[in-house]
Amino acid sequence: MTRQLSKTPAPAQPPHFDVHRIREDFPILHNKVHNKTLVYLDNAATTQKPNLVINALRRYYGSENANIHRGVYLLSQLATDLYEQARRKVQRFINAAESREIIFTRGTTEAINLVASSYGRTNFKPGDQIILTGMEHLSNIVPWQIICQQTGAVLRVAPFDDNGELILDEYERLFTPRTRFVTAVHLSKSLGTINPVKRMIAIAHAHNVPVFIDGAQSIAHGPIDVQDIDADFYAFSGHKLYGPTGIGALYGKARFLEEMPPYQGGGDMIASVTFEKTEYNELPYKFEAGTPNIAGGIGLGAAIDYLTSVGLPNIVAHESRLLEYAHSRLSGIPGLRVVGTARQKGGVISFVLKGIHPHDIGTILDGDGIAVRTGHHCCQPVMDRFQIPATARASFALYNTIPEIDALADGILKVIGFLGS
Repeated sequence: MTRQLSKTPAPAQPPHFDVHRIREDFPILHNKVHNKTLVYLDNAATTQKPNLVINALRRYYGSENANIHRGVYLLSQLATDLYEQARRKVQRFINAAESREIIFTRGTTEAINLVASSYGRTNFKPGDQIILTGMEHLSNIVPWQIICQQTGAVLRVAPFDDNGELILDEYERLFTPRTRFVTAVHLSKSLGTINPVKRMIAIAHAHNVPVFIDGAQSIAHGPIDVQDIDADFYAFSGHKLYGPTGIGALYGKARFLEEMPPYQGGGDMIASVTFEKTEYNELPYKFEAGTPNIAGGIGLGAAIDYLTSVGLPNIVAHESRLLEYAHSRLSGIPGLRVVGTARQKGGVISFVLKGIHPHDIGTILDGDGIAVRTGHHCCQPVMDRFQIPATARASFALYNTIPEIDALADGILKVIGFLGS
């Protein structure tokens, strides 16, 4: 028999934010899964897309499709203008100083590999040190390991405590005269922890060390101002920002990007080519070889337009409400332990149930149309830190609701009824 728990009163909905109207913008949310209404709680993996983005992609391929930067004809000029408008939208969205500091990539992973390869090969030497945190996604570990193997540099890991909070004193103690670079996640996808990146960057800059911030999770969940936090590099993926897959952006301070060699060779990243030598194009095109994901860039621009129209402060208030309610509801479930209880936290709840494997949790919840992520979330060192193989994870977005969290809690009780002792 499924146990019932008394429901926690929901925090008040933020003014000027109508989540039911918002949900009408996302057609997939009206789908049925196993004859149940979809409850989509896997937004840390990817977000759903509003009609504004879907229509922008349809319009591009239906009436605006042409290659960019090369054509003198009207359609090519139109596509070029739309693509470059998207770059300027990214610039404004994260408050970069110049649009040439925005490099379009396939996503955060490619942006990390670009900086690791281009900056790392140029600047790292045997014995140099790269600092990262113990809560990094594998995409912000493996590229740096590869560069360490190629250059002789070494990784140093800043630890976090039992709540999932970075131990800032330990982070600061890692700096030595051989420290050459810091890379850190802004919002952990496995713990929900929001790292104090502005303080971390200030500490690194006091040692004349540049910093790369992985913004894949943070970009859609609050205002980002790269000049305010003084990041040297910041990257994010469009598909976590309600935009298309296969597109993202790397921000880099112009003085670093100008000194870095190209990451790839090909069309559009050249100024001139002979068999004797190549002269490279100016920023940002030096790092954008080949025909880009034009539709993806335009779709990313549409996603930014959508979020701007909703208002990031409204989104922050709504998601904070969801997180507060979810913590309250789930913490009352017998045998459930939340993994990651940092004081500064985004809309992520990872949890384990005593005696029940996370994959079984996810399978049973799916039968009720509830989509959560299970596994190590590409953060195996985090799982090792807590001595667990995996967690189940619910992650929230602007279109999620209090009743969906109730459905999650009831579903977990159903899991316990089926599989618990």
